[in-house]
Amino acid sequence: MDTDIKTESSSSATLSGGAQDRTVTPGMVVTALLVPVVAVLGAVTSLRVEDIDMDWVHRQQAACRHMPFPKMEYVVAWSGPVLGLSAMAVCVLLARWTRRRWGLRLWDTWPGLLAFVCAVLNVLAILLELFMLWATYNPDASGPILGDCG
Repeated sequence: MDTDIKTESSSSATLSGGAQDRTVTPGMVVTALLVPVVAVLGAVTSLRVEDIDMDWVHRQQAACRHMPFPKMEYVVAWSGPVLGLSAMAVCVLLARWTRRRWGLRLWDTWPGLLAFVCAVLNVLAILLELFMLWATYNPDASGPILGDCG
């Protein structure tokens, strides 16, 4: 009788392992991989804001006159936080879907764990993205120094 109980528990452990393998679908893997990709794109676009600003300053110095502020810098500055927050939204939707469909927490599957870790790290990237957005709307009060144009 004791061997029957051991057999039942070992078969249920095997079943739960097989059930967990079925929870990882191609759609879940693609969705989980979207989180780090979108998070990295958000951080990269926010860092691009500084490049656009430096190019603008260098063009003014080369032309020896003040030039209009590039509108593209606003677009790129806004795209950083939008992408960062989109990555968080995808992670939350993936967690809700995993919980509804299988009753598992997000980090109980490897794609969910990847999405969760990237979302946690993305919090720092969102802070950077928001700072770059703030810096775009608050330029240096002294303005670009044109140098000796004489």
